[in-house]
Amino acid sequence: MMYMSRKVTFSAAHFYRIDNWSEEENQRAFGPCSNPNGHGHDYTLEVMVRGDIDEKTGIVVNIVDVDKVVQDFLHAEIDGKFLNHEHPYFHENLPTTENIVNFIWDSLQDKFSDCELHHLRLHENDFLYSEKEFGPMVQLTRKYHFSAAHRLHSDQLTDEENVKLFGKCNNPHGHGHNYKLEVTVRGPIDPVTGMVIGLAELDETVSRIVLQQFDHKHLNLDTEQFKTLNPTSEVVATVIWDMLCDHVPNLYKVGLWETEKNYFEYYGDGQGVSK
Repeated sequence: MMYMSRKVTFSAAHFYRIDNWSEEENQRAFGPCSNPNGHGHDYTLEVMVRGDIDEKTGIVVNIVDVDKVVQDFLHAEIDGKFLNHEHPYFHENLPTTENIVNFIWDSLQDKFSDCELHHLRLHENDFLYSEKEFGPMVQLTRKYHFSAAHRLHSDQLTDEENVKLFGKCNNPHGHGHNYKLEVTVRGPIDPVTGMVIGLAELDETVSRIVLQQFDHKHLNLDTEQFKTLNPTSEVVATVIWDMLCDHVPNLYKVGLWETEKNYFEYYGDGQGVSK
């Protein structure tokens, strides 16, 4: 089975409001997104299809055909629209990132020839995206940032072994990174709010539990979590999972970018994967 992906872009406006809620309730749940005049985004949609390679052509499907299906759908249904006002689906369902990706999935899954829809990822902006595959669950990923120093040094190795293994990262005074943290939740979409989790709630939790403890800190020297742990990015990712798992409902994955080249993710089951 071969998997192939195509990116497309579109623009749309929307707002999040529940009519029978008070202004305070809407503000608390949706923040500035509750502005009834609306706001907008340039969305990026990643469409992944899968299928068998044709022995004659060497391809699964002409990617131009995939692109046309997606572009025709977006042009007719979403692109350039004010979703709350101009689309029947979003008269009944708030146009959250989760609801939009769910609507696109339902609309596209039977539209392809010679392949099948496998995965969608919808980027609302650089800090938020939602994903959908087969089944009722939707994923939502929120990105955060913190700056910290650390020294890679294991008490179970000799000084010479530490220098050999970690090189300049074993500098006794430490070094630093601009970490990018991705927190992914996975679950059903709330039929009222259109969300898997309230973003304001998630932001407050991650800020209080993780960012305020790690941002502009020396992990080895300033945090309790790494007094006895070597703060490799693998370990940092697992520690952040442990810090969040009892506070974030439906926590699915923690992803950590140490640099633009080094990425680590952890699912809470000991199966962290670096890429």
